Amino acid sequence: MSPSWIGDTIMMQPLLMRLHAQRPDTTIHVLTPAWSAPLLARMPEVAAVIENPFAHGVFDWAGRRALGRRLGNTDYSQAYVLPNSWKSALVPFFAAIPRRTGYTGEARFILLNDRRTLDKAGLPRLVDRYAALAGPATDVTPEPRLTSTAAQQRAARMALDLPLDVAPLILCPGAEYGPAKRWPTRHFAALAQKVGAGGTAVWIIGSAKDALIGAEIASLAAGAAVNLCGRTNLEQAIDLIASARCVVSNDSGLMHVAAALDRPLVALYGSSSPGYTPPLSARATILSLGLDCSPCFKRECPLGHLNCLENLTPDHVLAAVNK
Repeated sequence: MSPSWIGDTIMMQPLLMRLHAQRPDTTIHVLTPAWSAPLLARMPEVAAVIENPFAHGVFDWAGRRALGRRLGNTDYSQAYVLPNSWKSALVPFFAAIPRRTGYTGEARFILLNDRRTLDKAGLPRLVDRYAALAGPATDVTPEPRLTSTAAQQRAARMALDLPLDVAPLILCPGAEYGPAKRWPTRHFAALAQKVGAGGTAVWIIGSAKDALIGAEIASLAAGAAVNLCGRTNLEQAIDLIASARCVVSNDSGLMHVAAALDRPLVALYGSSSPGYTPPLSARATILSLGLDCSPCFKRECPLGHLNCLENLTPDHVLAAVNK
């Protein structure tokens, strides 16, 4: 059972890599929300996706029992439950899957019969915590790697009426968690103008929720950037990012997408910590001012100034892009 967030779902892939390496003949199916199916389709280890119809926070005992009983008619030998909630372990329990693996989490003593105790100090990164469920490893945790072919990239550009022969700088200004993770729109706009002045195309990518932010950046950038927020589906966003010259992103799901596509990446951190969910790529540059008040892990700045991102200047980010 996968996590609910884009970034966390990408953090799951190294676990799948290890399981596939340990048991090459094993077929891996993933129970996941419908929106993440295109993401899992880009993971070679995943053979099939099962839609998880339960919205984040919804309990629905009867629905989970019905889904579990339906899955019980298949021949699953083991389930890995990555979310820590009690309700997330119900479906494998109702499916009577013989071995149900996961961290104890919310007192899941009956629901999981292969429970692990999480050593938070020994495994500070989320990706390592997931990968450790495969058992002791003799190597470092592999980095996630999504696939994107030249044909897929071309199709995405044609569908959106974008030029086929440019290598754009892509800006990802959204952050689902909250404003304390978002670099100011005027900084994104200033960066777009500086890069655009050199002749490089600048595209802004995000979900429909980011459309207003993207529009504001495009307006402030005075024509130096194209706002694609809300115009792409997840699959198209993956393929546009895959052909980028460089990506500048807040700590968000698309940041992890860029890292998993091995694109040059500048990752901007404010209220969150790169120690827990860093971009997993040697081509990523992490920018964080390391102020005394950060990381606070708050959705909004509790001090009302957001200096951790306000004081991260466009020139500072431009220097990282130019490297």
